[in-house]
Amino acid sequence: MAGVFDRLMQAMIAETLSQYTSFGTAHADMILQRVGARGGGCCREHVRSINHSTIRWTSVGHLATIRTVTDEADRQTSFTTSSKHVRFVELSRTVMSALLDGDLPAASNTAGVALTEYFVTDRARWLWRIRIDQMAADPRHAQWIVRQAVTGPEGVVIGHAGFHGPPDEAGMVEIGYAVAPDFRRQGYGRAILIELLRRAAAEPAVETVRATISPDNVASLATIAGFGFVEVGEHWDEEDGLGLIFEVPANRGR
Repeated sequence: MAGVFDRLMQAMIAETLSQYTSFGTAHADMILQRVGARGGGCCREHVRSINHSTIRWTSVGHLATIRTVTDEADRQTSFTTSSKHVRFVELSRTVMSALLDGDLPAASNTAGVALTEYFVTDRARWLWRIRIDQMAADPRHAQWIVRQAVTGPEGVVIGHAGFHGPPDEAGMVEIGYAVAPDFRRQGYGRAILIELLRRAAAEPAVETVRATISPDNVASLATIAGFGFVEVGEHWDEEDGLGLIFEVPANRGR
C-alpha cells in the first residue's frame, strides 16, 4: 500500500508541477495545498518539510523528495521573454460605454479592432462600469486602467489588461487581466503579465506590483510563478471571495 500511495502522490505532484515554470518556497506551499486538496487532504498530513529547494512528504515512514527551483534562482529568473507577443491598445471611455450598452459594432468601430462577445459578458460590464466611474472621478486614471490585449499584425483581441489604478502613496500598483476563453492555455496570460511588469518597471513612481489571486485559480498561480512574486497576505472581496496577495518589486524589471 505504501508504494501505491507514493506513486499516487508522485503522479499528482508531477502533474501539478508541470504547470509551473519555476517557483520558490511560497509557490511550493501553494502547490502542496493544491495537491492536498486533490488527495483528500492526505498530502498536507504527510508533509515533512518545505525549504528553498525541495518539497518532502512521508508515507508510512517513506521519505520522498521533489526538487524545486530555489527562491534565489526564482529572483534571478528573467521574465523578458515569452513565446507569445501582445501589445496594449487603449480601451477608451467611449468604447466602454458602448460595451455597457451591448453595442459591439460601435465599440469595435471606435476601438479600431474587432471586439468579441467576451467584452459584453456580465462580468465584463461590471468592470467597465467601475472603470468608467474611476475615469469620471479622476481622468488621470485613464492612462493606468484597462487596455485591450491584442496580438499579431491583424490586431486579434485576446483579452484585456491593466492596473486597478495609478500607484498609491507607497508606489504600489495592482495588476488585473483576463484572457478570452479561445486563447487560454496558450501562453497569452504570461505574455500579458510580462507587458504589465515592463510598464510598471518603466514608471519611476511605481515601487511595487501586486497581484491578488484566488487560491483555487491554479492557472493564475502558475502564471505568476517565476516572476519573483511573494505572498504577503490575504484579502476578502464581496465579489470575488478570498484572494491571496502577492507582490514583487517593480525594479526587478529595470
